Amino acid sequence: MYVTSGHDTEVRLTIEALVDVVNALADSASDPDGDDPAEVRALLHDHHFSRADGASAAAIERVAERVGSMVATLAALPGSLPEPTVAWINAQLSGIHITPSLTTHDGADLHIHWTPASATFDDQAIADFLMALAQEVCDHGTSRFGTCAAIDCEHLFYDVTRNGSRRFCADPRCASRTHTADHRRRQRAN
Repeated sequence: MYVTSGHDTEVRLTIEALVDVVNALADSASDPDGDDPAEVRALLHDHHFSRADGASAAAIERVAERVGSMVATLAALPGSLPEPTVAWINAQLSGIHITPSLTTHDGADLHIHWTPASATFDDQAIADFLMALAQEVCDHGTSRFGTCAAIDCEHLFYDVTRNGSRRFCADPRCASRTHTADHRRRQRAN
């Protein structure tokens, strides 16, 4: 059994939320009918950002815009060196007022809030994303980030497997299509 600390779990969950938002925004950029703030709100809600439901439409749009401005940098994490990522994270963090405090709410375990209670939702979400990313880069560099191995997918993923063996994004169709194509190729070769 692989045991992680509550902090490790919080970092993992926050990065997984960030990756899902990045992938949704990347998808919406290529879709003329995309850019749906309701999808960003739903993703944040699904990832237990408790203030997402009550956040204003403007705050959700600002989260989408701010994460959207990070998509290219985050998509380039797989295979990148930590140094430019560190410089980028530091530059991003310099624009956010961070005042850490410990808190529990809404049935959640004790965790860190990086912004004051008066912070806008977008500042809180972006601070959470950047601090989780900062912790990950400190602990593992950029090695846990990858790009989906499916031919027609460029989604980012975060690999928390013990041996770093993840190859596909969260969409199960990517792995299925690739495995099916590999199987058919092997059958034709026999």
